[in-house]
Amino acid sequence: MDLERLFYPKSVAVIGASPYMGGGKLPYFQLLRMAGFKGDVFPVNPKYAEIDGIRSYASIDELPEGIDFAIIAAPAGKSVEVIKAAARRKIKFVHFFTSGFGETGNHTLERELVREARKGGTRIVGPNCIGIYSPEAGVVFDYVKEEDAVRNVACLSQSGGATSNFVRMAASKKVGMTKVVSYGNQIDIKAEHYLGYFADDKRVRLIAGYIEDIKEPRSFLDALGRATRTKPVVILKGGMTAQGARAAASHTGALASNHRIWSSAVRQHGGILVDTFERLLDVTMVGTGKVTPRGRRMGFLGAGGGAAVSFTDLAVLAGLSLPELSPETQQLISRKIRDINTSTTNPVDLGFYGFDFSIMAHTISAMARDDAIDVIVPYFSVDYIGTFARDQVESGPRTIIEMARELDKPVIPVLSIFSENDIDMENIRISIFNEFRKERLPVYSTIQDAIYAISKYVEWQERTNSLREAVS
Repeated sequence: MDLERLFYPKSVAVIGASPYMGGGKLPYFQLLRMAGFKGDVFPVNPKYAEIDGIRSYASIDELPEGIDFAIIAAPAGKSVEVIKAAARRKIKFVHFFTSGFGETGNHTLERELVREARKGGTRIVGPNCIGIYSPEAGVVFDYVKEEDAVRNVACLSQSGGATSNFVRMAASKKVGMTKVVSYGNQIDIKAEHYLGYFADDKRVRLIAGYIEDIKEPRSFLDALGRATRTKPVVILKGGMTAQGARAAASHTGALASNHRIWSSAVRQHGGILVDTFERLLDVTMVGTGKVTPRGRRMGFLGAGGGAAVSFTDLAVLAGLSLPELSPETQQLISRKIRDINTSTTNPVDLGFYGFDFSIMAHTISAMARDDAIDVIVPYFSVDYIGTFARDQVESGPRTIIEMARELDKPVIPVLSIFSENDIDMENIRISIFNEFRKERLPVYSTIQDAIYAISKYVEWQERTNSLREAVS
């Protein structure tokens, strides 16, 4: 299915547009203006002759024929009348923001909507969802500032609130979204259609998804298998438990399948399953890094033995390894430090030298030369940097970045902070985090977050490589 004009429309009609923000619905008309939509906008509301200087139409039937996309906030009781008019005007795509359909048991109404839409070749997004987020096209459901981010992530999500939250989380982590859809009850255009479109889109490097139910499992798994041959697909399943499934049914009318069968099928088709939204974003971040992991062999460096021991335990439990560094690598590391409360094996404990960014950069460079290491994870303590190395807050991250640019192995910093009530420390964390993310280094707040993301990504890569070898 060609969804290009859905995500990149040349013309948009907003049914129920208003000059006022609020009123129990998203202000799509204002959002189009705020996001800089360059195409033709057609507000429809008989109460107004114009809205924000743009002519307002009294009805859909007054609109020109062939509009690409219409956003509708009319009550469910008027939805059939609206879809009939949209089909008469041959509007290509219609998004129903409104609820009150299958999630309340009103499946007959949903079937009638699809039947009427087919008469004019109109396709339906939703209903019961917040719709399309395509910032490059200026079509959005939220106004989010995204700075210094390469837009190469697509997201399909059933829940409107979850979708909006994910977009905002991604923006805060400088993960650039190229296109997102909240698809709700998916009575017409279904999850597999969006997945297939994202799979073929060369602008998309990674696909993230929040899914509560699948209408046509075979079609979805076929689309998933095709997508994962070329790019990671990271999925969070809503309704994993019996109680969660009941909540999903009341939310979007979802019919959840057996989670064990679902999980097995998704993995067999190359999907990466995660269990929280935070982890959905964590795996997305590592999968869109400038350099991605190509193996399970970790190199860890930091200040203090406790963090090193924790990383080692958690990494091994996750199926990763920490090979001992070669004598040559250890000797190179030793050139910058003294043999006092330090260790150069792996994990590398730099002791108090670990608060010196230049020594950290030197150690990263040395570890990158070691053929036994696939991924380098430097551990930084914001608390100690803010206390003992404040003069390096601005210059230090740039030193690490300049070193990382020269390497063909991923550098994945852990930036920990324990002073949760100290605004000054939090400002330092944000400053360092932003510098690393501008360079598209994945950055994590905890050791366990980094290990989780790395292990999930490596598992997908190994499966993909095995499938390619089997085919060839």
